[in-house]
Amino acid sequence: MLPPRWARRVVLAPLVVALAVLMVPTTLMFAIVVGGVLTWVVPGGLRALRLLWMAAFYVVWDATALLAMFGLWLAAGCGLFTDRPWYRRAHVRLARGMLALFFWQVRWTLRLRIQLDLPSPGTLPDAPVVVLSRHAGPGDSFIIVDRLLGLSGRAPAIVLKDTMQWDPAIDVLLNRLPSAFVTPASRRPTGRPGARETVHRIAAGLTVDDALVLFPEGGNITPRRRAERIEALRRAGHETLARQAEDMTEVMAPHVGGFDAAMEGSPDAAVLVVAHTGLERLVTVRDVWRELPMDKTITMRAWLHPAGAVPTAQDARETWLFDQWRTIDDWVVRQSLSA
Repeated sequence: MLPPRWARRVVLAPLVVALAVLMVPTTLMFAIVVGGVLTWVVPGGLRALRLLWMAAFYVVWDATALLAMFGLWLAAGCGLFTDRPWYRRAHVRLARGMLALFFWQVRWTLRLRIQLDLPSPGTLPDAPVVVLSRHAGPGDSFIIVDRLLGLSGRAPAIVLKDTMQWDPAIDVLLNRLPSAFVTPASRRPTGRPGARETVHRIAAGLTVDDALVLFPEGGNITPRRRAERIEALRRAGHETLARQAEDMTEVMAPHVGGFDAAMEGSPDAAVLVVAHTGLERLVTVRDVWRELPMDKTITMRAWLHPAGAVPTAQDARETWLFDQWRTIDDWVVRQSLSA
């Protein structure tokens, strides 16, 4: 169970900072630094050192973000002026810088390369943006947010599972941006809003400086999830969509609920559909360990749909969403064949 908010702020966050302070001057940290350098010089091995180095880096990275956000909280009069525009802009700039640092380290240690085919900042409309992304592989939400921050400095609004709040930096940062954490229905207290209601609320508050990020598949693709989603479509009487889902081999059938709520909350929003490939085979911890060093290329492609391009009727909107997912599936197949 997720600890209450006060415990995460008073206990968990200070523990991460203390751990980072203790790690920096120790011999262990020195060994990790040496191992990290060797990782860069000697390709193809040193899995344990790579993993240890990334774990240590992440702790220090998390602690640095927490200290920076604590400083911003103090600058805002110990929380009295958190509603000021500069406060949110400062957190967007902080997120941009921290993610740039994170991906610099990922490229260096794990040998990941990211190739982008995304709209340039000048082509984005003067309107809110709803981003629909394929969910495949570890860290794809980090990559999407990093790219959004590079697109005219759009502030990312994300709806995530509440368990992501175990990470103190993510917990504090996203609770200060137009994002939200939702509890699965199986353990959601009575009266607490679900994902659809939360998405609608956030979408209704989007500005031209924001981008709402959704993952309509709801998780990484697995044979069980894929089969369950197809069966759910059939039980709901959507035989045509179920057959489309069976034909899509690289993606799962998307859920329309969150997307529908986003468009109802922000009907003037443009839609950016994002596909990416490179890490989809990394599902379990064993997969990640086996692939270290990853030495992979993540390729991203996006299709921009202007405001008004999405149908307003729910059935037509679901069909439109499935068409976009079929486009993603075709693109991923072509990428696999050309690799």
